[in-house]
Amino acid sequence: MLLALTQWMNETLGWGWLRVFNYLTFRAVFAALTAFFIGLLLGPKVIRELKLLKIGQAVRSYGPKSHLVKDGTPTMGGILILIAVGASTLLWMDLTNRFVWVVLFVTLSLGAVGWSDDYRKVVHHNPEGMSSREKYFWQSLIGITASVYLAFAVAAPGNDHIWRLVLDWVSSGFTSIPLPERSGLLIPFLKGVSLPIGIWGFIVLSYFVIVGTSNAVNLTDGLDGLAILPSALVGIALGIFAYVVGRVDYASYLNFPYVPGAGEVVVVGAALIGAGLGFLWYNAYPAQVFMGDVGALALGGALGTMAIITRQELVLFIMGGVFVMETVSVILQVGYFKMTHGKRIFLMTPIHHHFEMKGWKETQVVVRFWIITIVLVLIGLSSLKIR
Repeated sequence: MLLALTQWMNETLGWGWLRVFNYLTFRAVFAALTAFFIGLLLGPKVIRELKLLKIGQAVRSYGPKSHLVKDGTPTMGGILILIAVGASTLLWMDLTNRFVWVVLFVTLSLGAVGWSDDYRKVVHHNPEGMSSREKYFWQSLIGITASVYLAFAVAAPGNDHIWRLVLDWVSSGFTSIPLPERSGLLIPFLKGVSLPIGIWGFIVLSYFVIVGTSNAVNLTDGLDGLAILPSALVGIALGIFAYVVGRVDYASYLNFPYVPGAGEVVVVGAALIGAGLGFLWYNAYPAQVFMGDVGALALGGALGTMAIITRQELVLFIMGGVFVMETVSVILQVGYFKMTHGKRIFLMTPIHHHFEMKGWKETQVVVRFWIITIVLVLIGLSSLKIR
């Protein structure tokens, strides 16, 4: 919004100093600062309103006993993250960029699903909320819609080419159309290695990345501050990848596929780190507010979509190792429990509860998982040069 305004003012009034708004790095920095201060300033008001509406977290009775004191803590605080990210991104983005719009679509749509789930939890006092089948249906609908669009948006060199590719695909009987190399699955740490997966492979992979990451972040959101900082760190790291693949000179130098228009996604990544830090101010132990599904599902969807745009699905798997670990622990626990008729691998899942049951304090679990994320993000970023 500000970019369009300053460009108009520069052309009509001749204010050349406004050209600084054309620089992505400038807009990314201020997107982060804007999102941070929105979260910081609106936090008390949002928490107060949630308390007045009696939107408090219902703690599961079978969870760790130390969590019982959290019963009634305001939840659905993820709305604060969505406001900060949405407002900051719209303010500092290029409004014509197709990639930022699809990230916002996925983020806000999954946020709406999470809102419905949280609302049922607090209104009906049911800790389980929306049924798994219903939640998965809406996640799938959003994931499929975004995946189909991204298949053409990544392949197209510009906005005006997208529908031409769609028409070619339809006229081919939905079989296959030639996709550029950048649409393949990029293998990290290997120079110029990209596996061609075709349009259907792209759609299926993108669907699982969006829906899978959304659910993984949601599973991780079980302790004060546990999910928000890893989400923010991975978000800004993917923003850095977006900046690289969105510039033909950097992409060529670092042997990455050039994705025209992807650089603008750095604004979203910056907004995520700003909003995340603003929310963490109130979500740090002891939390004054929980993000709830409205925040967790949205953040996971945003990270998955950004990874697809930047062609870093496998790097997301590395940097989001904490999310992967939490998800795998649940899958293993459920599978082993059914196979052995009641036996368990872990004391409790997701795995952060296992460590709590082993005697770790909540703050120990959270900080150590933060440390793991920082190390994994650095490993992921090293793939920019180690190829």
